[in-house]
Amino acid sequence: MGRLQGKVAIVVGAGQTPGATIGNGRATALRFAEEGARVLLVDRRLESAEETLAMVAERGGEGSVQAADVTREADCKALIDACVERYGRVDILHNNVGIGTGDRGAASMTEDVWDRIFATNLKGVMLVCKHALPVMREQGGGAITNISSVAAVCAVGLVAYKSSKAALNAYTHALATGNARYGIRANVIMPGLMNTPMAIEGNVAAGRDRDELIRQRDAMVPLGGRMGDAWDVANAALFLASDEARFITGVCLPVDGGQAARIG
Repeated sequence: MGRLQGKVAIVVGAGQTPGATIGNGRATALRFAEEGARVLLVDRRLESAEETLAMVAERGGEGSVQAADVTREADCKALIDACVERYGRVDILHNNVGIGTGDRGAASMTEDVWDRIFATNLKGVMLVCKHALPVMREQGGGAITNISSVAAVCAVGLVAYKSSKAALNAYTHALATGNARYGIRANVIMPGLMNTPMAIEGNVAAGRDRDELIRQRDAMVPLGGRMGDAWDVANAALFLASDEARFITGVCLPVDGGQAARIG
């Protein structure tokens, strides 16, 4: 029997940026399905979620898709309503949405970039959780995992991205302490340098040499001198979503090959 047998999971950001490797959200959706969860695959681009659903079906899993822009509250409510209508409950909510496009240093930050990054990275999570919490409270429990970044605690030049992810950590801590009495757990995963399409393809499109970019990123990772991949995040997410983590809430888990361990 799978570790999530009988569970219903929502994966927000279950599609991915096109690329040769697999993204964190898609990998997590596949791991959840492989372990027996019925999965609602949510993405702004429905066709990308449908690609993930086809991969779920290939693995013998069960799921469906829902289009949503998480910066719109109506969409966030609709995705929770859709999950309850189709499957009757929400056991697991996995928020894997984040952007950093246009980010820059503090002195050159523009208001529209700041607002767009915070709307996606923080407000979007808040809005989905807002509508999931009443369902989880009524059913007597649930597990929420939010994907942050090691950038929240390490030195990076992306000011809005870093700030939004640090705020996401704080929000999740408040979520955990405020909902423990309802049997709801809330945790954060902080991925480090990952070989995923979102991390690599945008830089390549901007003119970076792929092989050199990968070499540079690999060299920054203390553990083995090699980036992680989406399956590392997915396996951590599987553990936090499972009953094996029933006594774990309010944690920020680095999945980063030791980058965060350098602090201090």
